[in-house]
Amino acid sequence: MPIYEYQCRSCSHQLEAIQKFSDAPLVDCPACSAPELKKMLSAPGFRLGGGGWYETDFKTGARKNLASADAPTCPATGCGSGACAAGE
Repeated sequence: MPIYEYQCRSCSHQLEAIQKFSDAPLVDCPACSAPELKKMLSAPGFRLGGGGWYETDFKTGARKNLASADAPTCPATGCGSGACAAGE
């Protein structure tokens, strides 16, 4: 579920709330009880960790082997994807 940031227009109190996409936006400020909460624009509340997304992560059967055998290799790790920034 996404994390939304809100700010009260009345008292400037800020808060974060974990909500479903289908949930209605919050309205009442928990600090001053005024119905003045407004969603703020912010960076996404998640981070993609690890080495990256690979074409074989979500494929099954014969579709797993889509990588070309002549793909350039990474100068740092030899991973073969050619997509990492280690060689820059």
